[in-house]
Amino acid sequence: MEFIRKPINKFIQLETSGSIVLFAATLAALLLANSGLGDSFLNFWQNKITISLPGLHISKPLLKWINDGLMAIFFFLIGLELKREVISGELNNIRSASLPFFAAIGGMIAPAVLFIILNRGNAGTEGWGIPMAADIAFTLGILKLLGNRVPSGLKIFLMAFAIIDDLGAIIVIALFYSSNIVWTNIIIGLAIVLVLFLLSKFNYYSKYLFVFAGTIVWILFLKSGIHSTIAGVLVAFTIPLKRKTDSLLFYEKGKAILNNFVKECNTQTDKTVLTKKQLEAIDELEDLTEKTAPPLQYHEHRLHGWVSYLIMPLFALANAGVVFNFSEGINLTLSMNIAISLIVGNFIGIFSFSYLSIKLRLAKLPENVSMKQLAAMAVLGGLGFTMSLFINSLAFTDATLIVSAKTGILAGSLVAGTLGYLAIKITLPKR
Repeated sequence: MEFIRKPINKFIQLETSGSIVLFAATLAALLLANSGLGDSFLNFWQNKITISLPGLHISKPLLKWINDGLMAIFFFLIGLELKREVISGELNNIRSASLPFFAAIGGMIAPAVLFIILNRGNAGTEGWGIPMAADIAFTLGILKLLGNRVPSGLKIFLMAFAIIDDLGAIIVIALFYSSNIVWTNIIIGLAIVLVLFLLSKFNYYSKYLFVFAGTIVWILFLKSGIHSTIAGVLVAFTIPLKRKTDSLLFYEKGKAILNNFVKECNTQTDKTVLTKKQLEAIDELEDLTEKTAPPLQYHEHRLHGWVSYLIMPLFALANAGVVFNFSEGINLTLSMNIAISLIVGNFIGIFSFSYLSIKLRLAKLPENVSMKQLAAMAVLGGLGFTMSLFINSLAFTDATLIVSAKTGILAGSLVAGTLGYLAIKITLPKR
């Protein structure tokens, strides 16, 4: 089990440290928005950046470049994780995947229904998708605070649940938060994705070709009315999980390259610089390394740091700035309804669907995980944040509704995270 446990632990450690950066960026956004620099800080994200090329003109505020552009990379990473889990991970076995699947379905349906009921007749009902999402970075960070007492089965369940939940959110965005559809662009974009898929199927892969084609698909979706981040997920599904070089061949060729590198060291006169042959050996080794790792895993590994430490914190910095002025300019009813739906709706949905699926023998509890711990995890599932803020940016155009929803997301996520931490801590065995 070491070959499974090691990459999972590495993934969790990366997401945990990334959650600290994400929290710091959120706190910084809140402090700056409510300081004397508030207006300058909020207006900064509205500065327009324009790209103008023959046949292409894109002009958007910096906020939109982050939400439509950088977040496409975030969704690309989600697509890579999902494909890997389905092919060779926790989601490739129906029995193992069924519990997080039912939990995610409940965690999407119940919060949305509860929000619609609570917010009936009030402004902002189109934001029903906001309380549906779970935030894997913060939730894994909270689990890490509890140390080794947390069963590995609970961590794996959370990872699988969050990935399926993100997929559900992507489908919701594509179906319900897209407008003014330009079908010609969508058809061309899908045709390019199909070509990439066929190339991958016939064992042809070039990262330069796929990056170029993926960028074209992103532009087509950006101009189509379907949210451009969906392009990231679709292109991710075309990345192959097959290796060009097996491990033994990597070892043999790598050893030969390193031996040549060492031989050059013995003949080297100037130790401060490398010889031409040494530089060639490094390039050779780099090329061999890239061919040994499956393209999907290679990109997933390379992107995790960028997403965890740059893209998500930058997204939080740009989107989490809420001016707390309760005397005017805020819809407290909307804020309360989103917060309640995040906390209560997710708990009811995640736990009830999980409980019923287990009792009906459609799923089973992970090893060393109790029903109480599953209930505690359902509380933690109400921590939405990243995806909730993202859907908020799509659901509303009215500034008051956007700020009100952000307030509800922050409040609900804070309460869900705190209660979830305490609930899991109580249900875990003592050291």
